[in-house]
Amino acid sequence: MKLMTVEAARAAMLAEIPRLPSEDVALDESIGRVLAQDVAAIRDQPPFDASAMDGWAVRSGDGAGERTIIGESAAGHGFEGELGAGQAVRIFTGAALPAGADAVVIQEDAERRGDRVAVPAAGPRQNVRPRGGDFTAGQALLGAGVRIDPWRLSLAAAAGRHRLGVAARPRVAVLSTGEEIVEAPATPGAFQIYDSGSPSISALVEGCGGRVRRDRPVRDTLEAMVEALREAEADLIVTIGGASVGDHDLVRVAADVLGFAIKVESVAVRPGKPTFFGVLADGRRLLGLPGNPASAFVCAELFLKPILAAYQGAAAEPVLASARLTAPLPANGPREHWMRARLDHADGALAVLPYRDQDSSLITVFAQADALLRRQAGAPAAAAGDLVDVLALSRA
Repeated sequence: MKLMTVEAARAAMLAEIPRLPSEDVALDESIGRVLAQDVAAIRDQPPFDASAMDGWAVRSGDGAGERTIIGESAAGHGFEGELGAGQAVRIFTGAALPAGADAVVIQEDAERRGDRVAVPAAGPRQNVRPRGGDFTAGQALLGAGVRIDPWRLSLAAAAGRHRLGVAARPRVAVLSTGEEIVEAPATPGAFQIYDSGSPSISALVEGCGGRVRRDRPVRDTLEAMVEALREAEADLIVTIGGASVGDHDLVRVAADVLGFAIKVESVAVRPGKPTFFGVLADGRRLLGLPGNPASAFVCAELFLKPILAAYQGAAAEPVLASARLTAPLPANGPREHWMRARLDHADGALAVLPYRDQDSSLITVFAQADALLRRQAGAPAAAAGDLVDVLALSRA
């Protein structure tokens, strides 16, 4: 088989991913979705000069002294009149500054005496939030391709948007394979294990904006695999297991029955060498992940996440950071190695410690890891303190 580098394999996969059409959704349904259109403000925010503090609206030119209180301005209930010389208006945080006023004296610095208030001198614009200080009407606030999170939703809401144009969610069929796989709560046989791959990969897909169809594990027969692939209604089929070339690895053989154009045969990566990708005759994409959990998880981070992002028009390349090793590492072999690791932010610098045991069957290690440490193919031995590339994992 032809081995491709991680970068070349990912590029070959992304070249085959079409951007999905957009759809209009309510603002409260947009969390986790990717914007298909820019979001611009309908009006200025704030839409008027506003007080930044509770206190008294005054004219700065009047200097220090007593003022006659002529009214009140509260959030949602502004003072309708105009402030004249020697006058003050009681004002609360967020309320509109009355006409004629240009400063706010905080209440702790003032002394009320019936219908009058003594205030110190105030500078122009003191404790005033200017109109349009956050954003102005027509200003682009969020660009197409960004994923809506609670903070971006808040910004869209502040901009006056109640609906957003977002990319359609890619439909993903997740198929686990193997006679040894059984789903909880079924009782596994003497030579069976619980299915941990498809629940986790399905959750990853949902978290990246996809819609999952998950079927029961597919038996190790060519007929069963062909039928499962044929019936999978999806933009992308993700298989877990059966990706190698053993007697019971039937995914590629079954795909060939359905007219499979392979784009990535195998990847020079550890773990995850058997990973493959291609396009079925009817246009559905097929990503084959290895069956070992760590291999599947690593390749989901390197390939599946970017594919899902590309379907939605989001940035597809993983973002790496630099971190200092806290333990030495031996020279690496001919395949790029992505090691499960822990990040440390002690002393204000990013550091990383790879786990000692990198066996691709260990789920406990992945559950503890919060990063993948990249070792380039053929990299020489590294000492503690050396800089390495890390990919942070999304952990709550």
